[in-house]
Amino acid sequence: MPTALILLDVQNLYYTSRQAHGRNVDYNALWARATEGRRVGRALAYAIDRGDEKQRQFQNILRAIGFEVKLKPFIRRADGSAKGDWDVGITLDAIDHASEADLVVLISGDGDFAPLVDRLRERFGVEVEVFGVPAYTADALIRSADRFVPVEGPLLMGHANR
Repeated sequence: MPTALILLDVQNLYYTSRQAHGRNVDYNALWARATEGRRVGRALAYAIDRGDEKQRQFQNILRAIGFEVKLKPFIRRADGSAKGDWDVGITLDAIDHASEADLVVLISGDGDFAPLVDRLRERFGVEVEVFGVPAYTADALIRSADRFVPVEGPLLMGHANR
C-alpha cells in the first residue's frame, strides 16, 4: 500500500469551488477519495486564521477528519490589499516530506505549483496527484501531475449520490 503525503491548500479549494459550483467541498468525501488504497504518512491543511469562530469550527472538522492544520495570520496591508497564501509553506513542506512518501496528493489548482510538481517527480521519484476545481485549475499544473482528479460532483456538498 503506497504512502501518501497530502497537502491541502484550503483557501484555493474553498474559493474555487464556491466560484465554479456555488457549493462547498465535502471534505469527508475528499479525504475518502484522496486516501483510498493508501496509507497516510502526513496530511497537512494550510489555512488562514482570521480569528473567526466559524473558521475555528471548520478547522476542527479538518482535524477530526485527519488533517494537521497549519495556520497563518490574515494580513491586511496599509494600502487595503490582503495577504494570505501558503504557497511557500506548502512548497517547503512538500520538499521536506516527499522522501517519506510514494505519492504526493496536492489539493490546489494554483498554477504556481507546477514547477514544484515537476521537481517532486524528478528529484524524489514520487507520483503526484492533483485535485482541483477544473475551471480554476491551471493547465500547467494539470500537465505536470501524474493524475488530475476534478473536484466536482460527489466531492461537493449537496451532491445527490452521497
